[in-house]
Amino acid sequence: MKLLIIEDEKELAETISAYLSDENYLCEIASDFKSAIAKIDAYEYDCILLDIMLPGGSGLRILQYLKEENKNQGVIIISAKNSLEDKVNGLQVGADDYLAKPFHLPELAARIYSIIRRNNFGRKNIIQLKELTIDVLARTVSVNNKQLYLTKKEFDLLLYFVSNKKRVISKGALAEHLSGEYADMFDNYEFVYAHVKNLKRKLTEAGCDGYLKNIYGTGYKLDV
Repeated sequence: MKLLIIEDEKELAETISAYLSDENYLCEIASDFKSAIAKIDAYEYDCILLDIMLPGGSGLRILQYLKEENKNQGVIIISAKNSLEDKVNGLQVGADDYLAKPFHLPELAARIYSIIRRNNFGRKNIIQLKELTIDVLARTVSVNNKQLYLTKKEFDLLLYFVSNKKRVISKGALAEHLSGEYADMFDNYEFVYAHVKNLKRKLTEAGCDGYLKNIYGTGYKLDV
């Protein structure tokens, strides 16, 4: 799952990123209004952490921009401003949650998980697709009650396919999901092929043959 941290306090942004990276999130940072808009235009995120007070513009304007562009990412405002008016304004414009600084990182992680689960998986911790069972919180997968061992990348790919079930996902979108802003640095999609091939092989060997389909010239889709 991929996050964008929009925060101008460098030390805080890096602390949040380090903690959430250990929680298996792919994190990117934008330190001002302009770079935040550029990243939102260029990439897709599962959740955005947004400070209200930013160099070059207001975080509330970013919320408005997300709404205008029909972006569906979950948004949590993280701000030193803790008045009722600020909170109401942020939620009315489109934020999903509001967390006042200073805050505890485990609480932030719990709120991020709650929003992603609600947006992508209908508030479920356990996803059941025929023989396939995914525990989102425990990050485990089983087929017919037998555990299927996946790497971190493979598990993230599987969740991404599940949250986009029956939709064709391009190789470029998969590369971005796996590597974020660094995806543009690769000359080809060989690393995408490798991860998808391994995930498909493991699913097939476990009894989920044909779940992950290659759409020639386009990408892949999960069709259960």
